[in-house]
Amino acid sequence: MHLRATVAAVSGALALSALALPAAHAADGGPSYRAEALRAVAQHSSGKAAFSATSAPIGDLDVSFSDFKITKAIKVGTTSKVSTTVTYTLTHGADVDVDSETFATGPLIYRGSAEEPDSVQGGNYPATCVETSATTATCKGPIDIDPRETDADLRLRNSQAGTWHGAAIALDFDSEKTAVQFDLGTTLVQRNSTLTVNASPEPVTKGKTLTVTGKLSRANWEDHKYHGYTGQAVKLQFRKKGSSTYTTLKTVTTDSTGGLKTTTKATADGYYRFSFAGTTTTPAVSAAGDFVDVR
Repeated sequence: MHLRATVAAVSGALALSALALPAAHAADGGPSYRAEALRAVAQHSSGKAAFSATSAPIGDLDVSFSDFKITKAIKVGTTSKVSTTVTYTLTHGADVDVDSETFATGPLIYRGSAEEPDSVQGGNYPATCVETSATTATCKGPIDIDPRETDADLRLRNSQAGTWHGAAIALDFDSEKTAVQFDLGTTLVQRNSTLTVNASPEPVTKGKTLTVTGKLSRANWEDHKYHGYTGQAVKLQFRKKGSSTYTTLKTVTTDSTGGLKTTTKATADGYYRFSFAGTTTTPAVSAAGDFVDVR
């Protein structure tokens, strides 16, 4: 999906209402800030010619961004909004007042290329900045992702799981100047995962066979349910009673429904679990250990 189509969907009445508000109210945040920020990104995503150097700020506001720090991964499920905090340094010209009520800045993440992002996510409210010199400030702002986004054009799609890129934006609602800087960093936006385990029979005679079953599932952002993650390597691990360390017994592959089933010999009292190392699209997860009494 082209970013301009995405922003057109989110802007609509929200953007028009933001323009009708006094500038100070628009800078306060909420839907007005979000719509204006996304619309400004679309304005600067007008073609590859504008992106000969995507690491430089684009726009007519005299600011630049650096030292962009974001979490390595954002796990998004099917129901709850997920938020993470980004910090960065804002460098600005003498004519830019970051303490002004008409000034707003915030972090963004986008999927795809800077020339034509497939999707963009940002914060519902702008960052807060603290001046560290006459021309620099340290800023901290949110990225808010809602898997239940009501606008279909802004809702996450399963194909968008994986690597997203960092960006930052600044807006002056008084002068109507903006600046966007892309390629500031990366993060993974992942479909949240769950993993279960059950070892039986319980109790079991020492030396007898245990059957261990479970299921690896991950969030589907399109139908808001969890479905089995197929064809994935998952480790069966054992922790002896009184120990704090799990040892891998074997590797099992999930079936066509995400199911896991294997056997092992019962040797001592302890806990069995499945452990999944994760992929770029799906986070690592380990099941809670299932205790087996060996007699």
